[in-house]
Amino acid sequence: MPKDNGIGASPKRREDVRFLTGAGQYTDDINVHGQTYVHFLRSDVAHGTINKIDTAAASEMPGVVRIFTGADFEGVGGLPCGWQVTDKDGNPMKEPAHPVLAQGKVRHVGDPIAAIVAESLEEARNAAEAIELDIDELPAAVDMKAALQAGAPLVHDDLGDNLCYDWQFGTDTETVDKAFAEAAHVTTLELRNNRLVANPMEPRVAVGDYARANDESTLYTTSQNPHVIRLLMGAFVLGIPEHKLRVVAPDVGGGFGTKIFHYAEEAFVTFASRQLNRPVKWTSTRSEAFMSDAHGRDHVTTIQLALDADNNFTALRTDTHANMGAYLSTFASCTPTWLHGTLMAGNYKTPAVQVNVKAVFTNTVPVDAYRGAGRPEATFSLERLVDKAARELGVDPVALRRQNFITQFPYATPVAVEYDTGDYNATMDTLEKMVDRAGFEERRKEAAARGKLRGLGVNCYIEACGIAPSNLVGQLGARAGLYDAATVRVNATGSISVMVGAHSHGQGHETVFPQVVAEMLGIDESMVDIVHGDTSKIPFGMGTYGSRSLAVCGSAMVRATEKIINKAKKIAAHLLEASEGDIELKDGQFSVAGTDKSVAWGDVTLAAYVPHNYPLEDIEPGLEETAFYDPANFTYPSGAYACELEVDPETGKIEIIQFAAADDFGNVVNPMIVEGQVHGGLAQGIGQAMLENCAYDENGQLLSASYMDYAMPRASDVPFYKVDHSNVTPCTHNPLGVKGCGEAGAIGSPPALVNAVLDALNGGGYDVAHIDMPMSPSRVWQAMQG
Repeated sequence: MPKDNGIGASPKRREDVRFLTGAGQYTDDINVHGQTYVHFLRSDVAHGTINKIDTAAASEMPGVVRIFTGADFEGVGGLPCGWQVTDKDGNPMKEPAHPVLAQGKVRHVGDPIAAIVAESLEEARNAAEAIELDIDELPAAVDMKAALQAGAPLVHDDLGDNLCYDWQFGTDTETVDKAFAEAAHVTTLELRNNRLVANPMEPRVAVGDYARANDESTLYTTSQNPHVIRLLMGAFVLGIPEHKLRVVAPDVGGGFGTKIFHYAEEAFVTFASRQLNRPVKWTSTRSEAFMSDAHGRDHVTTIQLALDADNNFTALRTDTHANMGAYLSTFASCTPTWLHGTLMAGNYKTPAVQVNVKAVFTNTVPVDAYRGAGRPEATFSLERLVDKAARELGVDPVALRRQNFITQFPYATPVAVEYDTGDYNATMDTLEKMVDRAGFEERRKEAAARGKLRGLGVNCYIEACGIAPSNLVGQLGARAGLYDAATVRVNATGSISVMVGAHSHGQGHETVFPQVVAEMLGIDESMVDIVHGDTSKIPFGMGTYGSRSLAVCGSAMVRATEKIINKAKKIAAHLLEASEGDIELKDGQFSVAGTDKSVAWGDVTLAAYVPHNYPLEDIEPGLEETAFYDPANFTYPSGAYACELEVDPETGKIEIIQFAAADDFGNVVNPMIVEGQVHGGLAQGIGQAMLENCAYDENGQLLSASYMDYAMPRASDVPFYKVDHSNVTPCTHNPLGVKGCGEAGAIGSPPALVNAVLDALNGGGYDVAHIDMPMSPSRVWQAMQG
């Protein structure tokens, strides 16, 4: 029978009760007595010199408290980048200043120029219209490759060019060149990974509240990692000691990476509240989010695969241009390098792999990590290339993959990572059964009789989650540790509060984390409460991103709970007048091995706080423990995905018939929540493959700045999914054996869709090598016209 408690059970998410009944507490729900409102006047040109900002008339308008410009932030730090990348010549990347408000120049549409603080938002907006700007518009650098040419407009004059870094990693050039020279076949593909806007349901919000009585600042913000925001803003931007700065991230309505980063608006409201001695609140509009939230993806890649006469992969090399936008966002520099290049080996035992990445500044919104962060870009390039190679060689694309799968573990790739476990053939076996691949040709014939082109696209993926360990990532340029922490506080009556450094914004931590603790202690999950999101209440933690929550923070929670059990056994041993080594814990009871003597969990916890009857020299009162956990390695979820679809040859319209995902996530704590995470990722991957595209014109104007022009997937665009995670190879280096599941769907789905469309077209007699995402009907139709 299915479990109804603990690890492996699927209890409904407890947090959904407040979300579905309107009782959630989001940042915009927070209103502080006496608060003011800020509206940002943003640049409507992509590149220009600021000659004058005249705020005189605006300052006299009703309700205006104060207007801030870049001049007010002279001497204040700029927004920092959290990862330094070194280029192939050993030089550090270029790090231009990123001011809170524009100083001297504007560098992208949406760059904040002035901030109007007023008694109401309407008064702030009215005053913004009265500000007189004198800006000389300059030519904009928009296309990445053109931005690197001599004479291109400079995004930052002091850098001399628009190249942030030229990074190379993997096998040496001589070995790779030799492998390609000796190859029996070489497949080459140039493709684009389209720029995306994250679009979480809740736009960003920030409220700054300064208490003059104790010189403390509080920032309420929509963040995935409040401690990181406190560290970056306090130490590097505003110079506020950490004990005088509290950051609170309450309920957060989705993040997908875009809420990891430290943004100018957070620093502004904190700074302005100290200047004005009044709370300051900012709530982003959806249109504002399009030009102020970090964008995702935006790579242009040329990738090549060398094969021998037996179709074995012998070498892979890639050359990528990665868009940084106008400034370096918090983790922008590592996304196309260490989160992308290290996964270019994929699931294959290719002996030589070389990755080159040129990061480029352009007059566009900064680009940073978006769900999957580097791994979707790597998987898309590689899996499209393998499919193209199979078509050129006239071999089955699944057979080609199987022939080159890694089968022996642990496996050290040529790009510096070591996969600990996996069984790629098993997930592919499951996938082929899920989609009835053997019966596909009959279904293709039936579709052809109806005038439709049917295709089946298959791909596999591997990703790296729980990025670690700190000593390694420090050598790679990370400017922070990547451990996490948890404190387990047992109350006198036996209930438990667990303070975790991870932040939940849709992952279900309030449900899943108690399942782990309850399993370890043998108590009911209802006795465990999870506390997160407030730096004044939780231990220092690195937040939630990269599918790290359970693998890293969950492991810290396990270690802290183990400490609790060890101490509780000491107390139980004293109460039972037995040796500590003879004490067993099962189903919430401490017992003496081989006897019927026992004491309940609640009796032991009460004794911890009423220490009338145990020796204080051996056991100190209380029952609370903290643990920090720094992983020994990444975790490596993997899987195989398939999409079956039909294309209307008259219009190019795509209809998805079925979509299947077979994943290996290691051990699974809550199968229902895992399935939901995969569903969400699949929808985002389908959105990228078919609909979403953030586009600029040659002047740097954002052409897709609202839902009128940026197409998000709707219910009718996505099918009912088939999801399987029964193939389990546990992670070998964390105590739970978990690998992570939050990003898999977004990684594996885009290449499956594109491969399926190309299979449909080529199976119908059209010779089409590639179609860039998003595959709109017009793009598909144009590709069919040759």
